[in-house]
Amino acid sequence: MQERLTGWLLGYYPPLGSFAQPLAVLSVLLLIFAISLAIHVVLHRGFLPWLESLGGAHVRNWQKIVTGRGLFGRLALVVQGIIVHIQAGLWLSDRSFVLELLHIFSELWIIFFALTSLFSLLDTTLEMLRYSLIARILPLRGICQGMKLAASILAGLLIISILIGQSPVILLSGLGAMTAVLMLVFKDPILGLVAGIQLSANRMLSVGDWLEMPKYGADGDVIDIGLTTVKVRNWDNTITTIPTYALISDSFKNWRGMSESGGRRIKRSLNLDATSVAFLSEQELKRLHRGRLLAPYLDEKIKEIKQYNSTRNADLSSLVNGRRLTNLGTLRAYLVAYLRDHPNINQDMTLMVRHLQPGPDGVPLEIYAFTNTVKWLEYEAIQSDIFDHILAILPEFGLRVHQTPNGYDMRALANPALSPQAAIPEPEVASRS
Repeated sequence: MQERLTGWLLGYYPPLGSFAQPLAVLSVLLLIFAISLAIHVVLHRGFLPWLESLGGAHVRNWQKIVTGRGLFGRLALVVQGIIVHIQAGLWLSDRSFVLELLHIFSELWIIFFALTSLFSLLDTTLEMLRYSLIARILPLRGICQGMKLAASILAGLLIISILIGQSPVILLSGLGAMTAVLMLVFKDPILGLVAGIQLSANRMLSVGDWLEMPKYGADGDVIDIGLTTVKVRNWDNTITTIPTYALISDSFKNWRGMSESGGRRIKRSLNLDATSVAFLSEQELKRLHRGRLLAPYLDEKIKEIKQYNSTRNADLSSLVNGRRLTNLGTLRAYLVAYLRDHPNINQDMTLMVRHLQPGPDGVPLEIYAFTNTVKWLEYEAIQSDIFDHILAILPEFGLRVHQTPNGYDMRALANPALSPQAAIPEPEVASRS
């Protein structure tokens, strides 16, 4: 078209001479600009606003996400670059220097906005899959960041090849000598990408898991798994950032198994005064037998002990002969029955009450059981209620909690007036007439 327009100008006004060709090129450029501007107005002032309003009117979340990330606007710019490239090839002469400049400009335009369109597409996909099951299995954010990095490198190579007028293959062949430098520069992204693949392939970590990593001060929920970092929201609402590859090289604790099991472990002990452990008397047995949870145990145990002692003709006048029930053993049996009857204890998991190695702080009595909930507040409330009950029921069995004497106790020994018993008034005795 440029040559026809040049010939038409020379035929219409021959004195133009050498100015005919620049005028023809300028006319073609103005035409290309006018068409591109018209297409831009139609797309960005008419079609795209209508499309965004259509997406915003939908109730479905995915339609709002697709139209709200600027994806279609960037694709429209790519289409405009392609149209300019086609128009330049159709209307400008193959020998024109302006054609080469327009081709370079349009190719750079297409590459740049194609890259940004890819970024928008990845962001849109990530937003749509953020709350899906696949987001808990795969580190989608890290994968998207890795794809963005690879696409940026490829786009950079294409731009350089266009500017220097060489094939991208030549640049790629020259990258072999720069491999060591690239490995050094992109060490963290490469390690992070490999670590993210290993984490997802082995199901070691996913968004929403409770992660505990004391080395980095992390103890909370995983909120983001990126290409180079993993973000953990701690229970005090602080954010801890951990290098992704550190989750492969270092040890960490993932509480996902506890969350998925439906039960959270109670493993706590209290120390009993060893001097309060004793055999139960007949009166104490009768009193404890009135307890609903203890009666079946006492009936069976007393029958077993009587049978054992009778078969061996044990002389029960001495405590060293025969078998007897102890207050500590009876307490353990009561607590097992109490936990078996507790509505908030998971009966399908391990449940036991045991005492550990005695020491200077007394005899540790440990509760080992699982609640039927994994929610933190409910778990702590259940655990506290159980130990409140244990502390309150100990005197019923004649047992005492071991407590190290403090300064007040020492002062009370030196001055009996400070003793708690001294503060209790004695009952008045009526005088006999």
